[in-house]
Amino acid sequence: MILSIETATGCGSVSLTRGGVENGRLLAEATAQPEITHSRRLLGSVDWVMKAAGVSWTDIDGIAVSLGPGSFTGLRIGMAAAKGLVLAAKVPFIGVQTLDAIALSCPIIDNPLWCLLDARKQEVYAACYKPDVTGRPVQISPAVAIRPEKLADRITEPSILIGPGVAQYHDLFAGIDRVQLVPAALSSPIASRLGFLAAEQLDRGEVLDPSSAAPLYVRASEAEINLERKSAA
Repeated sequence: MILSIETATGCGSVSLTRGGVENGRLLAEATAQPEITHSRRLLGSVDWVMKAAGVSWTDIDGIAVSLGPGSFTGLRIGMAAAKGLVLAAKVPFIGVQTLDAIALSCPIIDNPLWCLLDARKQEVYAACYKPDVTGRPVQISPAVAIRPEKLADRITEPSILIGPGVAQYHDLFAGIDRVQLVPAALSSPIASRLGFLAAEQLDRGEVLDPSSAAPLYVRASEAEINLERKSAA
């Protein structure tokens, strides 16, 4: 049983799941796009899903968090909350890439799949997936921050585009004949998909050390960029 926390975008979620992708079951999930930050609602959502599912902390086998890429603030809040819960519950800590969870929106594919998140600054976070022998999407390229026009130039074969980043540049991507677009409403990152992937990672022994785990930001923060500019000057 996995407790999962997803805060990579403005629409955060918390879930309880049992099992992996093939045999998994959703027990409870809370999703909201609040006007206030995730930090104000996150622990309340954890309490709600546990009560809704009728489970206690002794039932939890692991806690999963969305690693990123995504909102810097959201990722930090999710990571901090997950670390605190892991240390208190004394259970394994699992990190799942946000784009991997988005890819699970299309569990079986026969063409390349590009997963996109809005990165702001007129860029998207993107990673490419191709089907394995079962048709399940497997990441073949690391996540990058890229201008959507440059990404469009990279897509040279029939492909599927999914994720919240598609909506931001819908007109651009819709103009590519070889591309099929999946609505963002059907492919946003949600905690339950994190949970199913995390269960499989836990089975493989892929866990994080809470003392050193950090979000996957992909690019430097604005504060780091400004610091580099000052140092250069």
